[in-house]
Amino acid sequence: MFDVTVRGLRDEAPSDLRAAQLVELATTTYDAQHSPDPESLHRLRAALGEGARRPVRDTPPRRWRTTVADVAADLDVVDLAVLLRSWAQAVSADWADESS
Repeated sequence: MFDVTVRGLRDEAPSDLRAAQLVELATTTYDAQHSPDPESLHRLRAALGEGARRPVRDTPPRRWRTTVADVAADLDVVDLAVLLRSWAQAVSADWADESS
C-alpha cells in the first residue's frame, strides 16, 4: 500500500524538490512505524524539527493513530502533502505515548 500511495511522488521526485522531500518524509515515517531500529525515529523527529524534545517509549506502540492506510483512504479529499505531514506527526506522538 505504501508504494502505491507514494508512486506519483516518486515519479515526480527526480525533477521536483518538493516531491522528493515528501517521498523522504513518507519513507522516514514508514520506517519509524515498521522498523525496530531506533534511528528511524530519530530521523523522523529530525525531519519534523522536533529533535529530542519528545520522550521515546521503550517499546513500539501497540496501536497507531494513523497508518499509510489512513493516508491512502483520504487521498481523494485531502492533499497528499498534508496527509503525509499529519501521519508523520502522529507517529512521532505515538512513540512518545502522547494521547490525542
